[in-house]
Amino acid sequence: SSSSSSSSSSLATRTLSSTSTSYPRRVTTTRTTSSSSRLYVANDGSQPDAPKTIEEDAALQWQLYTKHHAMVDGEWWGKWETYNYMGDVQSSNVGAVSLQPDSESKSVTHTHRILSSSTSSDCPTCFSSSEVTTLPPIATYTPETLGIRHRCAASGMVVGPSLLKSGAMSTELVLRHGDGRVRVTFQHAPVWERGVEPGSCPPQGLKLFRTMVSKERLRPASPDGIDESIIQGPPSYDEEKSNPPVPGNPRFFRPIPPFKWHAKWSGTSWTWGPQTGDRGWSLSEVDEADAWHGRPMGDATGTWSLRLGGGVLLQCPRVIVGGNAGICRLAWLPEDDGEVGTLEDGNTAKLLRVEASVNALEPIVSEDDDDMMVGFYPPSLGSLRTDVLEKVGELEGQSLEERAKAAEGYVWGGEGGADDDGDDGAASSSVGGGEKSSPAEETVSPMA
Repeated sequence: SSSSSSSSSSLATRTLSSTSTSYPRRVTTTRTTSSSSRLYVANDGSQPDAPKTIEEDAALQWQLYTKHHAMVDGEWWGKWETYNYMGDVQSSNVGAVSLQPDSESKSVTHTHRILSSSTSSDCPTCFSSSEVTTLPPIATYTPETLGIRHRCAASGMVVGPSLLKSGAMSTELVLRHGDGRVRVTFQHAPVWERGVEPGSCPPQGLKLFRTMVSKERLRPASPDGIDESIIQGPPSYDEEKSNPPVPGNPRFFRPIPPFKWHAKWSGTSWTWGPQTGDRGWSLSEVDEADAWHGRPMGDATGTWSLRLGGGVLLQCPRVIVGGNAGICRLAWLPEDDGEVGTLEDGNTAKLLRVEASVNALEPIVSEDDDDMMVGFYPPSLGSLRTDVLEKVGELEGQSLEERAKAAEGYVWGGEGGADDDGDDGAASSSVGGGEKSSPAEETVSPMA
């Protein structure tokens, strides 16, 4: 369930009351006010294999996008569930994200297909009769335009942050593993302090009001005009029971005890920052300070979190204010350790994580009057990190009871005890306001 435990109004007041409504004086740095600026800054040369020009960066991003997300003759079918601020399901729809490259893979057309109606079938994965509505294309991406809103890092991706027509800000995180994906969209809307008439002054914060989650399976694309009954739809419990996924593909319908998150994890990390560019890291072991996936309530005061079945953990700021980067996170356990004597015998558990820092409500100061604000810069991406990890052992020196306590949100202090307030002694976020610290000592190529 959601970690939100207080009323939304009191939360907004408590968070925003300490934020000054005055705005900084004009600085000499030149920034564009267009939301079409690319998410790229040239590499500083410390990574020989990383992109050094805008063209190289665009080519790498296009390669990652078409490898992990845009699939020829494939669609990502899932159940799109919308949660409110309290963590309750508001609505759900069955739909598909279709990202179809052209014959030469020089462009990708993005469309959505919605299951309008269906009747049941004896087939665990097919509809006996269904009606699918294909919406008009959302966009067509090319290597030159993909970076306007998308940023890829290994199998992870962030879309946004971007402004919607309603005035809300949308930030989407995506992780892919085998033939499955988890896609999460956080939406924050303008908010004012208690006692301030909404709209009487510029927004004083952006408060989370809606989260969409979709657990998706890659299905064969069905051309328009053919019998829609062949559509398999989203992943289901019956499908996984009758036809268990092979190692390398995720299982969405299985119990995940909280202590499963607490283990020794090893793998690789891909990081991106506007000053450092793309970097690759080898993680021999994720240390305690960086193991935010084991602290579901988050590391900072004001973190909204939601833990879902199938090993999915979400974290994001309840309220984003100007001058402070907001950290949005998605962690996923797509596979467990294989059981002896089964098809998965010898397989090891997998952990995927993606986190992005977003900046919003940065004021634009008038060139004629340093004390006058004329608007806000568009929200921007501060950093991105994707971790692809594999279980290499159990944690030493912790009992199951201690691991269970940690899974409930306790953060271990310097003496090894639990801090009851969940804040003192907590590790700082691994993604900062702009650049992030290196997650490991050993550096590898970001192409790994």
